[in-house]
Amino acid sequence: MKQRNLFLAFFRVGMLGYGGGPSSIPLVHNEVVGKYKWMDDEEFGDVLALANTLPGPIATKMAGYIGYRVAGFPGLVNALLASIIPTIILMILLLTSLSAYKDLPWVSGMTKAVVPVVGVMLAVLTWQFFQNGQKGMGWKGNLAIAAFSFLAMEWIGVHPGIVIALLLSWAIFGPDKKEERQKAVASERKTV
Repeated sequence: MKQRNLFLAFFRVGMLGYGGGPSSIPLVHNEVVGKYKWMDDEEFGDVLALANTLPGPIATKMAGYIGYRVAGFPGLVNALLASIIPTIILMILLLTSLSAYKDLPWVSGMTKAVVPVVGVMLAVLTWQFFQNGQKGMGWKGNLAIAAFSFLAMEWIGVHPGIVIALLLSWAIFGPDKKEERQKAVASERKTV
């Protein structure tokens, strides 16, 4: 049953995720967190952050990891195939027919209409992550991280992967984690 659900979840994402990886992220979130409850919002945010730092298409990276987490190696293969099969089929079918109609106004209008829809979907997902982050760091912490990220990427030109790595290292080794590390070292010394 898990394999069937994995295939259906990522097949739906592959079929409906028009516009590339960013447009499929809210769809993956809906399937993985909302419908099947394979992980919570915090875990999904971690998977999304990790997938953003690695090279390659984000939808397949997320499908592979989530498939592996849910059902092991067969789940990884299943989720990957489910996410790429729709793209392969649609590319073959649509590109052959779309090339004949690419200059028609309704075709260009259709592609322009996708941009605001994807923008709204990403804004909703961002708001959900912001609300979840408020539980751990509060509004000020969230705003500080958002401001730092924006300044680093837009004004200084730092690659998003580097910003994510910096924020992740701060979350793991930051000043508030010092006490936790000291306790872990002390308990390790007691066991040795």
